Amino acid sequence: MDITFVRSKNLRRAANFTFDNMRVYYEQFAPEWDVLKVYEVTVELDNYDIIYKQEVVGVMRLQFENDCCFLRDLQVISSAQNKGIGQVAIQEAKTRTLNANLSKLALRVLKISPAVSLYQRNGFVTQSEDERFFNMVAELS
Repeated sequence: MDITFVRSKNLRRAANFTFDNMRVYYEQFAPEWDVLKVYEVTVELDNYDIIYKQEVVGVMRLQFENDCCFLRDLQVISSAQNKGIGQVAIQEAKTRTLNANLSKLALRVLKISPAVSLYQRNGFVTQSEDERFFNMVAELS
């Protein structure tokens, strides 16, 4: 599968991907959020465009802290979903985590998100939860 990850040069487009994909969740849980708010909270992260068949189809955001890498966001446009891109992106995040000499990749996902099963299939286990979110971790070696 021809998928590459390159530093995002257009962070506003990346914010749009996130807002479009998450719109239903924002409407339900954070109605005050808009594209600008998404941009503001993601601009300082390591943003990567996901390129598939020479087209930007999503964004992956990482944050490295102390002993852990956080997968802060993984968004793929709807027309490119269910093609294995998320699986490859998770593997890329794991590789980047190990390359940073870290052994833990963590994320936070809404309990109602269909992505929960993707993360579980890729070795993430629930470390804690609240009424809306699972905090998940994958131990790497």
